[in-house]
Amino acid sequence: MTDETATTDTDAAALAEQETSEQRQVRLDKRARLLESGVQAYPAELPITTTIPAVREQYEDLETGQETDDVVGIAGRVVFSRNTGKLCFATLQSGDGARIQAMVSLAEVGEDALAQWKEFVDLGDHVFVHGRVISSRRGELSVMVDAWAMAAKAILPLPNLHNELGEETRVRQRYLDLIVRDQARATVRARAAVMASLRATFTGHEYLEVETPMLQTQHGGASARPFVTHSNAFDTELYLRIAPELFLKRAVVGGIDRVFEVNRNFRNEGADSSHSPEFAMVEAYQAYGNYEQMADLTQELVQNATKAVTGGSLEVTLPDGSAYDLGGEWPRIDMYGSLSSAAGREITPETPLSELQELAAAEGVEVAHATHGKYVEELWEHFVIDSLDRPTFVMNFPVDTSPLTREHRTRPGIVEKWDLYVRGFELATAYSELVDPVVQRERFVEQAKLAAGGDPEAMRVDEEFLRALEHAMPPSGGMGMGVDRLLMAITGLGIRETILFPLVKGAGA
Repeated sequence: MTDETATTDTDAAALAEQETSEQRQVRLDKRARLLESGVQAYPAELPITTTIPAVREQYEDLETGQETDDVVGIAGRVVFSRNTGKLCFATLQSGDGARIQAMVSLAEVGEDALAQWKEFVDLGDHVFVHGRVISSRRGELSVMVDAWAMAAKAILPLPNLHNELGEETRVRQRYLDLIVRDQARATVRARAAVMASLRATFTGHEYLEVETPMLQTQHGGASARPFVTHSNAFDTELYLRIAPELFLKRAVVGGIDRVFEVNRNFRNEGADSSHSPEFAMVEAYQAYGNYEQMADLTQELVQNATKAVTGGSLEVTLPDGSAYDLGGEWPRIDMYGSLSSAAGREITPETPLSELQELAAAEGVEVAHATHGKYVEELWEHFVIDSLDRPTFVMNFPVDTSPLTREHRTRPGIVEKWDLYVRGFELATAYSELVDPVVQRERFVEQAKLAAGGDPEAMRVDEEFLRALEHAMPPSGGMGMGVDRLLMAITGLGIRETILFPLVKGAGA
């Protein structure tokens, strides 16, 4: 950006801010005059009889110019307004984006009410209108208003409805995004449909929903950097939850054989198009299950959620117009096998670290806190991930990167874990759970050594969790899936679009 361009943008922003400030003052003056005249600017109740969507549905077959004697009382936000001498037109919008025209005429409302409409009503205001349902001469479904009232006076103006909001404005002022953009409203409804579908699928398999602590004395359940806070009441350091795993497993120990939680987690890490410091996920555990059964369940969860959003289809349309198929049986590939094929050399759990380092250096792959497993995973992402054109379960991970996972029953050096990849990003993960408390303690000790060596994502020894395991946890399968990422898979949107109010730098400042 040149200095001249930067100056121009700054000047434009300053001018826009000045215009907004002036409009705000004009609207504050209108609010004051409304109150002085004895009219409420924010009444507690209005005689509403129906909704804009209901009127549209009931009268969708009304012919051009046709009038009815049916009277309704509706309310909505003014998103278009045109005032003429004896007749004013306004478009009212409901929360779901449905619109209807209001026609305010001298003949129907009288001189005083028409004058007040012209003086006080601005774009963005919520207004109540009462009158007959008709179709205008141009065929637009309308209410011929015989009485109106201010429902809520807008002090700040709406953005220009003919110009698309910038991404930062959409994220920071989501309420404006919801007012002006159909896709924003559709995404909220899609998320609600997904949540309902997830719960219905779990309930259909006799899972119980529980809640676990978000404030924890020790972080665990995932390899991630936590947020740290302090409890004044207990005078102790606490961590915001990075995963609910260790508490959900306690529930399985206690006899809740099929358990799930829809939860919010917090990881003090980077933010990009697929990562948010605060995010939602669903996690589930099944006694006497394993990672193969959790793959079956996860495919069902995703496909049911997709159908809930699309109205029954498993093919989704992405923002660029392309189609992506979430149907059928999803392939399951082996991590070491697929890496060996793509790299053109055999890589196994016995491959020396020096060979992995040599291959990574040749490919320009950088690996932090080097272990065999981390090199394998980074090299796999480098060689294989871009070749996955369908939803794919990547099975059987290195043992040193999965401290909560059972070792593979026939292949030493790997664990029974999979990651599900959809359109190039990780959507879900699952394990055959490690339930041997002796081995689990050994794994925690190894993680503690990594933490002492400077790995901020490594886990610590969790004595309370180990105490629970020593009371015997049955063989189990567990899975976790990002809810925000599930929306990304179905809609093709970035993570900041799928979260209604995402955390952004400087928000609220």
